[in-house]
Amino acid sequence: MPLCQNCESFVTKDYVRVFTPPGVEQPRVCPDCPDMVRDGADVREARATRS
Repeated sequence: MPLCQNCESFVTKDYVRVFTPPGVEQPRVCPDCPDMVRDGADVREARATRS
């Protein structure tokens, strides 16, 4: 079962397939992390609010 590396929420295999690079099984951020964004190999707080 894939989990978000940031908040450890469950994500679907389809979400992983679409939003992660090939070979990566766990996304760095997910829809449950609205204030976080990917930044290179890290995760950081978003500078602007996201909708």
